[in-house]
Amino acid sequence: MKKLLFLLFVICLFFSCSSEKKKQAPTVLLSETEMVDVLTDVQVMEAAIAYKKNINQPTEYLKTRGYDTIFAHYGITDSIFKVNMVYYYDLEPLTLIRIYDSVESRLARMKN
Repeated sequence: MKKLLFLLFVICLFFSCSSEKKKQAPTVLLSETEMVDVLTDVQVMEAAIAYKKNINQPTEYLKTRGYDTIFAHYGITDSIFKVNMVYYYDLEPLTLIRIYDSVESRLARMKN
């Protein structure tokens, strides 16, 4: 739980520092459900990367290939994902909280 909240904080901080904030919906707007799906997969990927780091295995290939695979699966690019994160963070923060609550619930179910 704390790691998820910390990751949310870091992501929000990263995107809040962006100089290209837009005050309108992105051209390709991912729905709340789509964001939950993508972010769940991103969290699983982050866990795999952390595991590999803990056992001193290289992670660069996993990072590059893993994110490319996730984004390709959902038919998006990393840019589309980033723009959507900025949008939800800046203009729909309550929705973003709901999204992360859903991600957390889904990850808990996966763990069990």
